[in-house]
Amino acid sequence: MDLKQFFAPGRPCFSLEIFPPKDHQGGVETIYETLDGLREVHPEFISCTYGAGGNLADSSTIEICSIIKEKYGILPISHLTCVNNSKENIGVIMDSLKEKGITNILALRGDLKPGQQPEKDFAHASDLIFYIKERDPEFFISAACYPEGHPDSGDLITDVLDLKKKVDAGAEHLISQLFFDNEDFYRFRDRCELAGIDVPIEAGIMPVTSKQSILRMVSMCGASIPAKLAKILNRFEDKPKAFEEACIAYAIDQMIDLISNDVDGIHLYTMNKPYIAKRIFEVIDPMR
Repeated sequence: MDLKQFFAPGRPCFSLEIFPPKDHQGGVETIYETLDGLREVHPEFISCTYGAGGNLADSSTIEICSIIKEKYGILPISHLTCVNNSKENIGVIMDSLKEKGITNILALRGDLKPGQQPEKDFAHASDLIFYIKERDPEFFISAACYPEGHPDSGDLITDVLDLKKKVDAGAEHLISQLFFDNEDFYRFRDRCELAGIDVPIEAGIMPVTSKQSILRMVSMCGASIPAKLAKILNRFEDKPKAFEEACIAYAIDQMIDLISNDVDGIHLYTMNKPYIAKRIFEVIDPMR
């Protein structure tokens, strides 16, 4: 089963992202509590990030995707990074996914590890996408996109041309990096149209849970904080309950505007906090 069925004119797809728990948080077993809560949101699919920075020995992503599929009856997407993996490793992972009946992959370059030389087989996500499609065409490939440009791109035109390479290599669906100004997303969508990118593009939304965590996140991914959100962060940072309520309201406001402007879908970065996803869904679901 691939994702095409979830994208229909006039009804945006709604999906979620989770990550494997750290060992000190109780291991993979603790993911049941998260998924029990997220099941009530009725997402079209749930993606799971790649565990342990691309360590082949860490099978938690595959295990969690299998749980999502078998126990909860929800379509899983497995993240797969390539910069620290060889073709042989990627083949092993693909075979393991296929054995579990998981044929949807979010193909990513991944982060370079400080002090560690990257593998040489894949320099870019487009290389990984091409390899997956060539090795096993049954896999449905999603890819990441960056409304404000990838941090390593020289400019926005180069960025969208690099994205076109992913689509030409076989990516059939895009999920955006987080952003906080919808105008950035709309301008990005226009650039994609001009470049001939015609696959569904989901808007990635991350509700802010703390000022420190979001500042760290935007420094990593190159997103910007608009003045309206900055005022919220500064005004309520010492009032945890008010901070949470204001940030949930900000995310909901983003989503309402996106739906009003015919977004293909919304991908919620849950940070493994199901109660926030449920709060948001209660407001958004009647609008889809």
